Amino acid sequence: MNWVIYFIIAVVVIILLSAALKVVREYERVGVFRLGRFVGLRGPGLVLIIPFVETVRKVDLRVITMDVPAQECISVDNVTVRVDAVIYFRVVNAADAILKVLDYVKATSLLSQTTLRNVVGQSTLDELLGQRDRLNEKIQLTVDEGTDPWGVKVSMVEVKDVQLPQTMQRAMAAQAEAERERRAKVVHAEGEAQAAEKLAEAAKIISSQPSALQLRYLQTLAGIATERSNVILFPLPMDLLAPIFGKANKSEESK
Repeated sequence: MNWVIYFIIAVVVIILLSAALKVVREYERVGVFRLGRFVGLRGPGLVLIIPFVETVRKVDLRVITMDVPAQECISVDNVTVRVDAVIYFRVVNAADAILKVLDYVKATSLLSQTTLRNVVGQSTLDELLGQRDRLNEKIQLTVDEGTDPWGVKVSMVEVKDVQLPQTMQRAMAAQAEAERERRAKVVHAEGEAQAAEKLAEAAKIISSQPSALQLRYLQTLAGIATERSNVILFPLPMDLLAPIFGKANKSEESK
């Protein structure tokens, strides 16, 4: 019978030790409650508690990445959009996360959703599409201010996607196409203006230096000679035709 008693005692001791010893990881903390009263945080490492008198609740201190479900919002300029985001947060005060909120993960998620709708509702469509950094910062500061009493620190918020109605997408595509055409026409007009300016400068130089016209004439002949064509055009200098035109003008005046 003695061995039975020893066996029962050993089993009881093992049960008590398993209930009294808790292993807490480096990224965790445990809040200890003694008969329902909070007595402090413990960990990491091996934690000893009083069985059946003290209870513990673990809190993870690592960064939590959470998707914010897509929210349908109306911007300031009355455009309906669907916006989703991702939020990064972690517990910086485990005692507050245990005592001041029932479920800090769920509470942070719901607060992020309402904040996302409010911030988008106070922004224009151009701000949503072109000023994403300011939108992220505004959401992060607002959510972080709300979660601060819970011992939760929101480190970053990123808006992932802004979904527009099909009609708005077609209108923006048409606007972008028109803008590209406008820029192409402006560039073409600027090129024509620069070309006209350079031609005017070249004409002034040629008119002031008759020899430059002869050199240009020779260059033209050289260019024609290199082309593979059955027809050859010989530019005729205007100096050779000037006497002919002069005689024709005199004959007309005499008439």
